[in-house]
Amino acid sequence: MLGTLMNVGTVIAGSTIGLLVHSKLPKTIITIAFQGIGLFTLTIGFTMAMKTQNFLLMVLSIVLGGIIGQALNLEAYIERLSHFLKVKVKSKNEKFTEGFISAFLLFCMGSMTIMGAIEEGLGNRPNLYFAKSVLDLFSSAALATSFGVGVLFSVIPLFIYQGGLTLLAGLLHNVLTEPIVTELTAVGGLILVGLGLTILEIKEIKILNMLPALLISVILSYLFL
Repeated sequence: MLGTLMNVGTVIAGSTIGLLVHSKLPKTIITIAFQGIGLFTLTIGFTMAMKTQNFLLMVLSIVLGGIIGQALNLEAYIERLSHFLKVKVKSKNEKFTEGFISAFLLFCMGSMTIMGAIEEGLGNRPNLYFAKSVLDLFSSAALATSFGVGVLFSVIPLFIYQGGLTLLAGLLHNVLTEPIVTELTAVGGLILVGLGLTILEIKEIKILNMLPALLISVILSYLFL
């Protein structure tokens, strides 16, 4: 779990830096930074999504996953957690929940998260998580500049997700073959495209309700690839 703890620490540090800068920036600068993050998210998402080797599998994963997530209404649970944290810290930031969710998704959807979990889960030195920590240090600072304190609290689901994935990878490392990781990463990229569209206010998409698509992609890849 050393890599995950390091990652959490760098996100806290980066978010703190971003919050200090955020308080001194005019609204126009925050707005353009916000739009830049939206464009960046779209670019990352498209890059990851295009790695798929099976578009049919991707479509089935995102549709079935979205249906399951909508039926379970996962977004409502995450928003309740975000609202609970917002009340506890007495934040008045209107973008608290958006920053909380956006940061969590950006930090957790990439291939480095999955491959890093496998690396550390097998007991190896978490070099990928160390590299990811450096990237997330700068990303969290940029995100906090635009979204505010919600980014800082994204370390809670980040720790749960990334730590849990590391433990799971240690148990299922024989299952997570390269084709499965590729499709999992591609579906994660498609989710990030949806996040980018939401950030840019082009179309509001219930991104959190699509998270089961990640699990569906693993199952379908295991069965058919």
